[in-house]
Amino acid sequence: MSRSIHTENAPAAIGPYVQGVDLGSMVMTSGQIPVDPKTGAIPEEVTAQARQSLENVKAIIEQSGLKVADIVKTTVFVKDLNDFAAVNATYEAFFAEHNAPFPARSCVEVARLPKDVKIEIEAIAVRG
Repeated sequence: MSRSIHTENAPAAIGPYVQGVDLGSMVMTSGQIPVDPKTGAIPEEVTAQARQSLENVKAIIEQSGLKVADIVKTTVFVKDLNDFAAVNATYEAFFAEHNAPFPARSCVEVARLPKDVKIEIEAIAVRG
């Protein structure tokens, strides 16, 4: 049985979906764009956007009782693959700061993202 995850520490869904789903042994987040849940602001710089998207993923994962180290897979959607190196550095620093192993990852360039942001990140975490 699944249950929806909701936290005020991540942006509210902007459509007919939930922030995340807890399946018991696994948690899946919806894609997180870089919206600050408290102010609604979106940073300009792609590294700040990457950081905010990761913080939003973290908030959902933590709401389910898990932690960053429990993330086993991420998918990163970028508007411009030329930003890959900058995003990669922010991504690496985020997981290192949380003493978390790097998860499996896919990174793809997409034509457009909601609110015309530069990045969106989704994650899957598991209970060990």
